Amino acid sequence: MQVHQIIRSRPNADIVTVVPGTKVGDAARVLAERRIGAVIVSKDGKKPLGILSERDIVRDLGRRGPACLDEPVDTLMTRNLVSCAPDDLADTVLERMTAGRFRHMPVMEGGKMIGIISIGDVVAARLSELAMEKDALTGMIMGN
Repeated sequence: MQVHQIIRSRPNADIVTVVPGTKVGDAARVLAERRIGAVIVSKDGKKPLGILSERDIVRDLGRRGPACLDEPVDTLMTRNLVSCAPDDLADTVLERMTAGRFRHMPVMEGGKMIGIISIGDVVAARLSELAMEKDALTGMIMGN
């Protein structure tokens, strides 16, 4: 299965962004309200400058306490983003996420962000694919 198929199959494929300078506390509120695990930091919603995840916020809260919530997202975000393309295979994306120990990845096409994919999206798609393969094999064995 390819990334574009996964994005298309999701009921809510919005790209949630915040602009640089947004307070970490405000970004955390967006994460909670939207029930998502990461937000892209972007000036225009098309070119990602970084990504801020729940994990980034929790780690800094543990290190420095609630003062980090008043700082701009720019101080905590991951700047060196690993991205994927719409035609990348789910297994390839899953391997990159696992190796890099991150759970969210922007989907880029022609220098523009067209989506964001989570490890949960990829795992769910892969499980669906495996179920279809199992059903097809069972059908072949049973003579259906």
